[in-house]
Amino acid sequence: MKTMLEIVPISLAEANQYVSEHHRHHKPVVGHKFSVGCTDGENIVGVAIVGRPVARYLDDGWTLEVNRLCTDGTRNACSMLYAAAWRAARAMGYRKLITYILDNEPGTSLRAAGWKCVGQAGGLRWTGKRRPEVDLCPAQMKLRWEIGEEAALNDLEAEHDR
Repeated sequence: MKTMLEIVPISLAEANQYVSEHHRHHKPVVGHKFSVGCTDGENIVGVAIVGRPVARYLDDGWTLEVNRLCTDGTRNACSMLYAAAWRAARAMGYRKLITYILDNEPGTSLRAAGWKCVGQAGGLRWTGKRRPEVDLCPAQMKLRWEIGEEAALNDLEAEHDR
């Protein structure tokens, strides 16, 4: 029997608890704009936490970032969460949603949800005065992915064609 997944609202505390129990290399976040969960009907199988972009120059008031996405490996949960995060951000008036993955991750779920890879981003570690003493994420290059107004226009065209 095939499991039907569903998107559900989830508090930051609940999403952070899930991240602390399941995420491979990140800790919970301090704040957010919103979070969504994915359930198999009985259990939460994944969460997405969406907030302001970490990079100051991307924090333009029109862009949000998926700061954490974490699942238990349930098939299609990642792409469902990425798609739901974009729908929610767009409904709130945001024009772009970004996220980062490690450069050795394939991005299959992002691609399935309509996101585009825009290339390498950042460096191996945080630099400058505010650099944490201990790395908060793996010291390797990241890839930035984004979805934005082009995807919104494609969605409108698809709705019109129905």
